[in-house]
Amino acid sequence: MERRTSTLALLCVVWSAVAAIKVDIPKDQYEFARGDNITLPCTFQSALSSPALAVVTWSDEANVIITYYHPNGVTDIKPEYQGRVSVDANVNGGTGKADLKLSSITMADNKKYECQVQIPRDNVGKDADTAALTVLVAPSKPICKIEGTASYGQNISLICYSEEGSPPPTYKWNSYDAQNNPRVLPPKTTAKEGTLSLYNITKETSGFYICISENKIRSASCNLTVTVLPPTMMNIGSTAAIIGAAIVAVILLIVIIYCCCCRKKNDDKENYAMAPVADEESVQNGEKSKHDDSSVNKAANPRDDYEERSERNYDRQSDYDDRRSDYDDRRSDYNDRRKDYDDRRSDYDDRRSDYNDRRKDYDDRRSDYDDRRSDYNDRRSDYDDRRSDYDDRRSKPGDRNERYDDERRYNDRRGPRSDDRDRP
Repeated sequence: MERRTSTLALLCVVWSAVAAIKVDIPKDQYEFARGDNITLPCTFQSALSSPALAVVTWSDEANVIITYYHPNGVTDIKPEYQGRVSVDANVNGGTGKADLKLSSITMADNKKYECQVQIPRDNVGKDADTAALTVLVAPSKPICKIEGTASYGQNISLICYSEEGSPPPTYKWNSYDAQNNPRVLPPKTTAKEGTLSLYNITKETSGFYICISENKIRSASCNLTVTVLPPTMMNIGSTAAIIGAAIVAVILLIVIIYCCCCRKKNDDKENYAMAPVADEESVQNGEKSKHDDSSVNKAANPRDDYEERSERNYDRQSDYDDRRSDYDDRRSDYNDRRKDYDDRRSDYDDRRSDYNDRRKDYDDRRSDYDDRRSDYNDRRSDYDDRRSDYDDRRSKPGDRNERYDDERRYNDRRGPRSDDRDRP
């Protein structure tokens, strides 16, 4: 008896392990076009041949979409999915299905979905599986536009963008010349996410540019016409005027600074040279007057005369030290101004070097413009020569008509004389 019981228990364990529930969605990824009516398949195997009760649930990444109850067929549907979602379920038998049906899918249905089957007394195994849905949308007609000014030497960007597209479309630019012949894009051109950047454009940049927006469904395109305009004489004149004014302003500033420094230097030299002489003359005049005054009293008190001379020498030494200190202060101030001037001079040299570089670039562009203008003048001169030759040929019939009229008037005047000769 005990042996039979253990055998039955073992069989139950083996049966549970082999016949556990298993839910499966055949593929991990499904792709359908927007607006299609689709079915996401879901199959399951149960340990029970005819489950008395089963609950099938389909949910997205955040919420339950629909719940189906077997065997009474009751269905709970989320309000926003009403009218466009259902479950095609077959629970009878060991193998069943629980397919999800969606109608008129949109971009909002780009999600990951989960199928779950719950059967009482069969909760061992895998009761759920997931799959991702990708709604395919063809790229909308891209919008093309130009950013920047299409003139000589400028940088511009060609923008291409499709507002719709799933998967996100890729962009490709093709270029054609004025005769609609395909050509290779310039080496310095960069293309990134639909933006084509053109640098230092010239006349050769002009032409047609076509942008192709494409994903796995289909492609769409737009085109642009780029016409590079040469620099106008007004722009050249205004640029030259600005550069000339800047040069004049810099030169005037340098002259003013130089004059101020020279004047200050001369003033310092004069103050240094003249101040001691004036003081020495005043001292000598004072000594002379005092000497004259003291000569009267010299004989009276020799000791007083010696002390007075000592005091005058001390006063002169103190006055000289004060002037020397004042001169040193002015010299230090002059050195500071000289250093500041040198700094400004260095800054001016740097700006002058930058200006020379821009001037050279402008001269190169001006030379190219003069070459084109010379070619135009040659063609204009050839046209004027042909027109002059045509006018000369046209004037010849007029000369012949004039000679014919003169001969006719001569014959008219000669007529009466001929009549007289004919008379007897």
